[in-house]
Amino acid sequence: MKYFLDSAKLDEIKKAYEDYGFDGVTTNPKHIMASGKPFRKCIADIAEYVADKPNFPVSVEINPHLKKADEMIEMAKEISLLSPNFVIKIPTTTEGVKAARKLEQQGVRTNLTLVFSPSQAIIAGKVNAKYVSPFVGWKEDNGEDGLQYIKDIVDIYQTYSFKTEIIVAAVRTGKQIAEAAKFGADIVTCGLAVYETSFNDPYTDFGLGVFQDAWDQTVTD
Repeated sequence: MKYFLDSAKLDEIKKAYEDYGFDGVTTNPKHIMASGKPFRKCIADIAEYVADKPNFPVSVEINPHLKKADEMIEMAKEISLLSPNFVIKIPTTTEGVKAARKLEQQGVRTNLTLVFSPSQAIIAGKVNAKYVSPFVGWKEDNGEDGLQYIKDIVDIYQTYSFKTEIIVAAVRTGKQIAEAAKFGADIVTCGLAVYETSFNDPYTDFGLGVFQDAWDQTVTD
């Protein structure tokens, strides 16, 4: 399973790639805002950093105010020209699906995002979107099982041999990462802090303390 970083902060992107070997990045308007930079400056800086990393995709979201497919297509093409790494995030709406289908036919990779049901995920596979992004955390915040429908999506995609890659998004815990992997999702994306928390375990800390004490009693120089 691939790890994507959900962030638009360049320092976090560098750390994820250089320290942990992450496989890509997903951004959204909230991440752009958190970077403290204007949209164009933020994505230009990211494009510059990934210029020598051809297999490191970066999802960039179009203006969420756009409602018509033609408007979405126009902005998607403009953004895609800024970097060959850029994949364009399109909302999974009627107009968004139309836009994603045409963009994929024209060689612009898309990520159909804000997916909250298997039926939304099916159409992403049918229009050959590069990625589909079902959200976990938002559903669980509202008392729903955010992981069961991930399993359903994976099963459907396997049944029909869809090529679209599944990015499990809005992941907030190590358990959700592990469950997504167990279900066979292609990718997870979450914040750097979530990943780094998942790298640790209190039993590892306990065991390390035991070994440190033993080390100190056996090493004399």
